[in-house]
Amino acid sequence: MNTYKRIIPCIYLLNQKAVKGFGDRSIVSENPVELARFYGENNADELIVFDLSVTDAEHENAILMIKQMAQESQIPLTGAGNIKRMEDVKKLLYAGCRKALLNYSKEEDIALTREVSLKFGKERIAACIANASEIESNAATLTEYVEEIVLLNEKTIKQAIEISALPLVVTLPEVSLDKLIELLSYDRIAGITGQAVNENAREINDIKDLCAGNGVRIRTFEPAVKWEELKKNSDGHIPVVVQDFRTSEVLMVAYMNEEAYLTTLKTGRMTYFSRSRNELWVKGATSGHYQYVKEMTADCDKDTILARVSQIGAACHTGSYSCFFNEIMKKDYEETNPLKVFESVFQVIKDRKVHPKEGSYTNYLFDKGIDKILKKLGEEATEIVIAAKNPNPEEIKYEISDFLYHMMVLMVEKGVSWEEITQELARR
Repeated sequence: MNTYKRIIPCIYLLNQKAVKGFGDRSIVSENPVELARFYGENNADELIVFDLSVTDAEHENAILMIKQMAQESQIPLTGAGNIKRMEDVKKLLYAGCRKALLNYSKEEDIALTREVSLKFGKERIAACIANASEIESNAATLTEYVEEIVLLNEKTIKQAIEISALPLVVTLPEVSLDKLIELLSYDRIAGITGQAVNENAREINDIKDLCAGNGVRIRTFEPAVKWEELKKNSDGHIPVVVQDFRTSEVLMVAYMNEEAYLTTLKTGRMTYFSRSRNELWVKGATSGHYQYVKEMTADCDKDTILARVSQIGAACHTGSYSCFFNEIMKKDYEETNPLKVFESVFQVIKDRKVHPKEGSYTNYLFDKGIDKILKKLGEEATEIVIAAKNPNPEEIKYEISDFLYHMMVLMVEKGVSWEEITQELARR
């Protein structure tokens, strides 16, 4: 296999707290969202969340918490637990999970595999297997409808390697580093999870370095452009232009020295060199407004770096999202960036709901309620169909615009953001 081996912590979620495991309900964190963020900050490749809730109400609360984890952790999530029907898989995926993990100790989950795989795609479905023998007995279903297997029983790893046609993520208790490297060296093993990862989360970067040094193909973000290849200024620094990866908005400009460059690559958090303080600084270390690296690119002369980041909070020390807000001059022009236009209109609609304006058609819709909003949305959808039959393409522009406006009213009414919509489209 040519894919990177993955280091995957897991969270066992019970009553909105993180507990130690299936058989040990002792609390390890009162704030599972914060724990998920911690794993992301320490460069975990993914995160598995097991929902151990019992009642429907607890399960709904767990789904909301998993949604927060997906947003805060900055790493892909696999959701598991309380899957009884396709709707439960849909809830996990819609909450932001990259995959849903079916429990193959339950016959109903095995029976559900084909349906959810065909509906959401094989790449969104994984199987949780207690023992290697279950792989053999379900081989045909697994091979056709499942992307990978999470193996719970470490005592059956070697048997699983021999019989599985699918990649294996193996659950490990505390093990030696030598044993960990040995297991990751097997082609069939795609990653490790369990207490061996959870208990050593602060050392994930060191574990990755050790694995890489022993020939294990692991994601360490080795730069394609070495520091020596970059053209530095007279002080030995290189300027970095920082951009929001979602909107392409320029957030700030800072400088890196070699240590800042290598630290950024290793940790995944933007780290700079302060010329005024003559020291390294991690953006957000004081404010919590971290910048998580999505992509770094050097320009044609290799004397400037463009960093595309996920910005937590504000980038500017003034509290402004971007440092670039002091207008020098501006010509009149129409913004045509679709995301910016949609977000601008969305924010106006959202403001109308909070601060009603007399005579506002938007407030009229909110006052009439969901049934009126849905009626108008249906009417506009019909108008699009009618306009599409018209040879003149101009008419359909207006009808689609009307539909999108009413759809945004519905989004505000139901508490759905454009970011959530674009994230879901990107996952598809």
